[in-house]
Amino acid sequence: MINEKELAEECCRHNRHAQKELYRLYSPKMRGICLRYAKDADEAKDIMQEGFIKVYQNINKFSGSGSLEGWIRRIIVNTAITQINKSKKHKQNMQISNENEMVVEEENEDLLSANFSQELLLKALNNLSEDFRLVFNLYFIEEYSHKEIAELLGINENTSRTRLIRARTQLKDYLTNFNGR
Repeated sequence: MINEKELAEECCRHNRHAQKELYRLYSPKMRGICLRYAKDADEAKDIMQEGFIKVYQNINKFSGSGSLEGWIRRIIVNTAITQINKSKKHKQNMQISNENEMVVEEENEDLLSANFSQELLLKALNNLSEDFRLVFNLYFIEEYSHKEIAELLGINENTSRTRLIRARTQLKDYLTNFNGR
């Protein structure tokens, strides 16, 4: 099997077999990422397609110093965020007054380690508002800091923290109510 750096180099040469192999290797994981950010499977497909186009267009920028999967993942996440921002008809920023500002995070309850199916977790995530879902995914799944999330989404760090707390609360409520049925 070809290593990541060689695969990237072959893709730079527009080798169709290498491009097909890159897609075969990484598309299943990237599809999962797209599904977490998209509101439905069709939007996830669009995000993934756009993301892989960017991967192929920019593969010459992959230095080989980190993992190819991590590099592709970052492109897919950024593509998802860009696509979501484009699709918003009316961009709203939650303005949080000082009285309502929540800067202390709750204990880290790991909802994802509970015995819920992947389908149920995706349904719960898709039940969140777009703003909450983005922050939740970026923080817990992609492991971005609140500072990075704030810069990426054009919000302040406290807004990021608040959205995360509210997302976790809504997820917990949704999963608890579902489990109680």
